[in-house]
Amino acid sequence: MRHIVRYARNGEIRAGVQTGDTVHPLPLPLPELLRLPLDDLRDLVTAADDSTPPEPAPDTTLAPVDGRMEVWAAGVTYRRSRQARVTESEADADVYERVYDAERPELFFKSTAWRVVGPGGTIAVRQDSVIDVPEPELALVVNAHGEIAGYTVCDDVSSRTIEGANPLYLPQAKVYLGACALGPAIRPAWEVPDPYALPISMRIHRGGALAWSGEASTAELHRRLDDLVAHLFAADVHPDGVVLATGTCLVPDLPFTLATGDTVHIEIGEVGALTTGVVRGRPPLP
Repeated sequence: MRHIVRYARNGEIRAGVQTGDTVHPLPLPLPELLRLPLDDLRDLVTAADDSTPPEPAPDTTLAPVDGRMEVWAAGVTYRRSRQARVTESEADADVYERVYDAERPELFFKSTAWRVVGPGGTIAVRQDSVIDVPEPELALVVNAHGEIAGYTVCDDVSSRTIEGANPLYLPQAKVYLGACALGPAIRPAWEVPDPYALPISMRIHRGGALAWSGEASTAELHRRLDDLVAHLFAADVHPDGVVLATGTCLVPDLPFTLATGDTVHIEIGEVGALTTGVVRGRPPLP
């Protein structure tokens, strides 16, 4: 299985193509790779095995975002997500009911590249919130031309307390230090036969024991991936590419909340597995 990875070696941030225990360095950093048209990127990645000598795979990869890249997210794209939002927002439940079936999807800004937590990092829950949960999502890695170049795992950490109080509080519930994790790598889009048939699982461990687990599938997605991308690019540009999380289908039932010391493990078939720790309050900078 081939992945595009971002990693550090000899004091330098690199991009490479990892297969098993080896990685072939690529000649360009990730933002420059995502400036390429999809066909050119595919040629560069598939030729890496022959064009550069292999190196040992990195012990830890970095979050697959860099430079001017941003992370955006889609909301209420699964029936389970709609149900969860309605449950936590009784006074404004019709907002989520309407957007679920609307032609225009809900899209919101999630993070700049420097804020994103990578594999093995620490996500955070806000101290001014009571109920905070991880949200496992398939994330699209989209190039500057609006083409889906690959897939990665996203944890769209959210404050259910703050969003449930008022939908206008969404930025505070979704955008803060430690609220977005990505990784461990990018699975090339051309190597995933059907992105609408990927199993998604999440396990949360606390004190060495399983505190919560769930399984779902992207088959339950209510939106088309290319339609989400089209709306994101309709009135904007992303010159170094962009990551777009596509919504969650796994939401722990109330009153479950994350706690300091928890470990969150998210796995998406064909794409990869992302594991992070949890802290309440501000985490260390990524």
